[in-house]
Amino acid sequence: MSDIVRQEQEQENQIQQQEADVVKTEANVESAAPAVSEVNPEDDFMASVDKTLVQLRPGQTVVGTVLQITEDEVCVNVGYKADGLVKKADLATPDVKIGDEIEVQVVKVNDGEGNVLLSQRNVVDKKNWDEIVAKFESGEFVDGVGKEVVKGGLIATVLGIRAFIPASHLSLHYVDKIADFVGKEMKLKIIDVEKAKKRIVASRKEVLKVEEAARKKQIWDTLEVGQVLNGIVRRITDFGAFVDIGGVDGLVHVTDLAWHKVKHPSEVVSVKMEIPVKILNLDPEKERISLSYKQTQPRPWDVAGEKYIVGSVVTGKVVRITTFGAFVELEPGLDGLVHISQCALKHIAKVEDAVHVGDIIRVKILDVNTESRRISLSIRAVLEDEAFEGLNSADDIADEFPIESPAEVATEAVEEAEASVEVAEEPVEEDSQAEAENE
Repeated sequence: MSDIVRQEQEQENQIQQQEADVVKTEANVESAAPAVSEVNPEDDFMASVDKTLVQLRPGQTVVGTVLQITEDEVCVNVGYKADGLVKKADLATPDVKIGDEIEVQVVKVNDGEGNVLLSQRNVVDKKNWDEIVAKFESGEFVDGVGKEVVKGGLIATVLGIRAFIPASHLSLHYVDKIADFVGKEMKLKIIDVEKAKKRIVASRKEVLKVEEAARKKQIWDTLEVGQVLNGIVRRITDFGAFVDIGGVDGLVHVTDLAWHKVKHPSEVVSVKMEIPVKILNLDPEKERISLSYKQTQPRPWDVAGEKYIVGSVVTGKVVRITTFGAFVELEPGLDGLVHISQCALKHIAKVEDAVHVGDIIRVKILDVNTESRRISLSIRAVLEDEAFEGLNSADDIADEFPIESPAEVATEAVEEAEASVEVAEEPVEEDSQAEAENE
């Protein structure tokens, strides 16, 4: 019986232990219940919202939407728990409107009043700077505007960034008034970049050099030897004249200025004078052009027969005297001979008894021979014509001039001159050619 009682007692103890465990568990649950009830639903929501907001740091670039525009600043939503503010001075887009999306850079996450400070200009300036560096490395030109004169040159803006242009790089020539470039738009080439300080040095001169080279090449491509062009005399030297033929200069050597001998170019041309010239030679490598002025003019002897008619009276200058007569210059490069027998109305022992070198005299054309390049002249015939005007009859004339006719005398004079002297063909041109070869 005792075993049965003991078994019952153990069963009862087990039941009591199970009941105690249940009570303890319930007590633990009850004690934990108040802690669960203390969680704030609003805090849990804010934590969830924070997880959806962007994280900002100074220098970061973000895209925001313009919410509000005031007189001094623009309010921008950048997806942060606080809106960002862009001062008007930091706007690169002055005509921004509400609802516009703009790219901005974070300057400060908290300005002390809970606002995020932003700048649009910093973003634009960085992009422009990167573009300038890229153009510098590739050698591309940029557009600039002159802003202010500083010591040694000019400050210009290139893509909103200040650039220094040395005075020596403003033009191909010396610039007297740098202020003339203020406000002027110009093409520039970046010649130096200091990345650490974000400084750039630009040159307008380098752009002009490239443009000038292209312009000259275009002109050179149109030039041909033998071509005749109108030009402007730009400069005169002892050895010739430089002539502008449409953007490039060529040289007319002193020997190519006229068919006669020229001591100095100023005898024939003057600065700013417009003249026709013929291209004799082209040297693109050395950029040299040889020109001729005389070859655009007729040779004096080619037109002498048309210009100087037998029987006409012209004026000339005595340039040389020989024992048999005087040479008279009718025009540069064209001389005629007055035989001693034709120097006066009466017989003279020597030519100097009638004329001297340098005298300006009137002569009558007796004969023109363009093939042999000889012109026979007479002073006597002019004097006779003048004397005839005062006589009334043929008898008076015969009494005044009891000799053979002027034509017969002229013929004899020419024959005598031809027998006494050999007139070289174009002596002036030969002298000029020898002089040119020596130079």
